[in-house]
Amino acid sequence: MAGMEPGMVCVKSRGRQAGKRVVVLEFDRKTGMAVVEGPFVKKRKCNPKHLLPLGKKVEVKKGLGKKELGELIGKV
Repeated sequence: MAGMEPGMVCVKSRGRQAGKRVVVLEFDRKTGMAVVEGPFVKKRKCNPKHLLPLGKKVEVKKGLGKKELGELIGKV
C-alpha cells in the first residue's frame, strides 16, 4: 500500500482491536504487511487494508514501551 511508513498513526478498522489507535513500526514491502503496536494493541503483523491512516506521523525509536507509545499517540 502506497504511503505506509514507519511512524504513521492509524486506527485499526477490523478485528478484535477495531477502533484502537496504533503506530506502524515497520512495513515489509516484500510481504505487504505492516508491524503495528499501540497502547491497547500487542505488537503484531497487520494487513494495511485494515488500517485507516490519520495523516499524522510520530518518531519511532527502538525499545519504545506501551506507555511511551500511548503518550506519543495522545499528543496527536
